[in-house]
Formats: sequence, C-alpha cells, structure tokens
Amino acid sequence: MPVESTKKILLVALGICLVCSVLVATAVVGLKGRQENNKQLDKLKNILIAADLYTNDAEVKQIFNAKVRAQLVNLETGELVAETKAAPELAPARFVPKVRDARNPEYSSALSVEKDIAHILRRPNFMVIYQVIENGQVASTILPIYGKGLWSTLYGFIAFDSDLQTVRGLIFYEHGETPGLGGEVDNPLWRRGWNDKKALSPDGKVLLEVLKGHADPANPRAQSQVDGLSGATLTTRGIDNMVKFWLGENGYGRILPALRETSRHE
Repeated sequence: MPVESTKKILLVALGICLVCSVLVATAVVGLKGRQENNKQLDKLKNILIAADLYTNDAEVKQIFNAKVRAQLVNLETGELVAETKAAPELAPARFVPKVRDARNPEYSSALSVEKDIAHILRRPNFMVIYQVIENGQVASTILPIYGKGLWSTLYGFIAFDSDLQTVRGLIFYEHGETPGLGGEVDNPLWRRGWNDKKALSPDGKVLLEVLKGHADPANPRAQSQVDGLSGATLTTRGIDNMVKFWLGENGYGRILPALRETSRHE
C-alpha cells in the first residue's frame, strides 16, 4: 500500500481519534470527583461571602462547618423540616432545588403567570437555607435565590441579619449575563450597595426594590432601595422581580415567621 494512500491516512486518523477519545474519557472520569469537590467548595465559599464570613480559600470548609448550619424548609407549609429516613433525598446535603424544580413535580409546584415574576416556571416546595450560629444564637440567615435576567437564570444567595429584615450581603455565583453590563452583578462595589438595606417590614411586607437608576439619599425609601445596573435594564428588572418573588408569599414568605421564632429561642 502506498505510503500516502487515502486508506492509510484514514486509518491513522481513526487511530489518533480513538486514542484521544480514550484519553479524554479517562480524564473526565478521573477528574469527576475533584470537580464535584471544587463545585461544593465554591458553593460554601459563596455562602460565606454572602454572610461576610469569608477569609480565604484554605479555611472555607473549616469556617462553614464551625459556624453554619444547613436547614431544610417547606415553602408550601411554612415549616422547618426534620431529616427523616423515609425521605433521605430531602436531607440538606443532598437536596438540589435547581434540578428538582424542573424535573420532579413531587417536590415542586407550577406557578401561574401572575405569580411567576421571577420566571422560574416551577417553585420547589423545599429549599435548603443556611443559618450562621454564634454564641448559640442565629446571627444571620442565608437564603438561596434564583430567577431570570436578560440572557440567563441567575443563581445566588442573599443573607440577612438576625432580625431577618436587614440585608447583610448578596452574591450571584452563576449567571450568563453580558460582561460589563448585566455581568456587573459580580462587581463587589455594586454588591456592597445591598448591605444594611431594609428588605422587609416587621409584618413581612417586602420593601426592597432594585431601581432602574440610582437611589436618592433624600428619599425616605432610600434605605430599602438598591441602585440598578447601568446599561442593564432587563437584568436589573429581573433581579428586582427575583427578590420580590423569593421574599414574598410565594417564596420564603411563609417560612420567615418560623425562622424568626427559632432565632429567638436558640
């Protein structure tokens, strides 16, 4: 067979493809555990950032395990959920609402167009929230939130002080918004604008709003207003709707009274 025959070229190319496929598959399988571990560490890190507890990557697990408690809550009934052997998939460490809300109607509820202002289609009946424990008391509570922006669904955490009314911090850990515009949700300066904002009234009414422009300090409502993202009107509107949904009666609204009660009696 000639050295440069078409058949020989195809056989060599096929052999190279097979070898590369095996190498890629081996790498994927071999690195899967490490990838999952890094993903989990990133989640814990973002929870700590929202709660203003993050120091450095090396201490993420140590700080989280020492100070943070995961708690499963039932958004439908407004009750805290104790782990049971009957439903091990509802354990806080295993429950992944991002998957369940889309695929498992047993653990989620369809939302009407009027109620679905966050554009998530289905709301999980259960969510895992995180409580920071200091000196035996709940010092802050971190709530997962997500909703549609302009190009993507944004996933994040919003943290509250012990009163469950005042924002301690906010972070989005996953999104696909436009860099320099909606992607400015990652900007630490913009995120700091959420700190100390009054999100809820004592009777549970949602006060927090994300403006299209800038908050006027002279406005009596400025303490509950967050500056919008410049040039990213639709992302800003999506975040505003997301916050209103999750803090309202169709989100965490029913569980917040129970959380306040447990905070008082820790």
